[in-house]
Amino acid sequence: MMKTLLSAAAASALIAGAAQAEIKVGILHSLSGTMAISETTLKDTMLLLIEEQNKKGGLLGEEIVPVVVDPASDWPLFAEKARELLTVHDVDVIFGNWTSVSRKSVLPVIEELNGLLFYPVQYEGEESSKNVFYTGAAPNQQAIPATDYFLEELEVEKFALLGTDYVYPRTTNNILESYLKDKGIAAEDIFVNYTPFGHSDWSKIVADVVALGADGKKVGVISTINGDANIGFYKELAAAGVSADDIPVVAFSVGEEELSGLDTSNLVGHLAAWNYFQSAESDANDEFIAAWKAKMGEERVTNDPMEAHYIGFNMWVQAVEAAGTTDVDAVRTAMYGQTFPNLTGGTAEMLVNHHLAKPVLIGEILEDGQFDIISQTTEVPGDAWTDFLPESAVLVSDWKDLGCGMYNTDTKTCVQLKSNY
Repeated sequence: MMKTLLSAAAASALIAGAAQAEIKVGILHSLSGTMAISETTLKDTMLLLIEEQNKKGGLLGEEIVPVVVDPASDWPLFAEKARELLTVHDVDVIFGNWTSVSRKSVLPVIEELNGLLFYPVQYEGEESSKNVFYTGAAPNQQAIPATDYFLEELEVEKFALLGTDYVYPRTTNNILESYLKDKGIAAEDIFVNYTPFGHSDWSKIVADVVALGADGKKVGVISTINGDANIGFYKELAAAGVSADDIPVVAFSVGEEELSGLDTSNLVGHLAAWNYFQSAESDANDEFIAAWKAKMGEERVTNDPMEAHYIGFNMWVQAVEAAGTTDVDAVRTAMYGQTFPNLTGGTAEMLVNHHLAKPVLIGEILEDGQFDIISQTTEVPGDAWTDFLPESAVLVSDWKDLGCGMYNTDTKTCVQLKSNY
């Protein structure tokens, strides 16, 4: 009888072990609502990456199982869905979010439950969590270089900072206002405007931008407009007869996916700043595009946040293999120093501040909805805390050696400001 009991106990342990060994990847992207235009593609990207990894034998001898949820462009719902992924579905990692307001919603849940989030989109910085790897661009990898391009190459003298009304545009523009003033741009030559998600009536705002150049000075638009509001904005520019030669726009949230299906004839010459464009020339990019189109169809395009997921997922796989487990703490430690070929011909590296070293690219919109890459840097290390706000300039993030995301270099202390989360 004892032998039978022991056998039953052993069997139960094996069953429990098998359940624990199953590797689940949570996919937290809006499949409906205003952000579905951008985020659905990232869900599809993750499914492709998981499928390809499973063809290679999975991970640690197990098949990777995707768990897809739809937070529906509803920011509080992101937190609920993140909790569902971690507590109900017991996922080992989450790849997701687009907007910073959705990431801010998820962050307390991820930290409370010691989950792991890979966030693939450019953001405002001013944040560092041990539970998040930021694979999109920090401001010094997108916003600052784009502004420099306007100042130095296009000789822009007046700036319209147009954004959707949430944390990413507001914080980014706060940084850019400070940066522009340091560069000698007068406060009255900086026009800042915010609109809600899904905004559609752009006539007054475009008229205000045009009026900014009434004195003959060169005007440029730096756009942190997100989601489908971009469609109305560019249409209004065209309706007002504004070309890229008149008032160039550099966008931080408009890529190939947002342009697909649009009449781009009036957008030719406007710019976007990213760390990747589909038009990048490399063998790795050719292979990625071919796999994507074979899976999704010839008409489907690739874009920057897709590359961020491509890099982040492959680094996570490498870290899990190095750690021999999907345990969050072990994987986090194994992530530091991970490298993986990016799609633009270089190598991405994960830094101890949970940001990547990535090149900065500026592309010019072509009539076919693709981008002509007109500027590209070598790999730039992402900076969690900007040098252009006094309160942030003294902070560094180092989760490997200092174990701190907000280390004050003046006081030599680790600051913990939950309000930043």
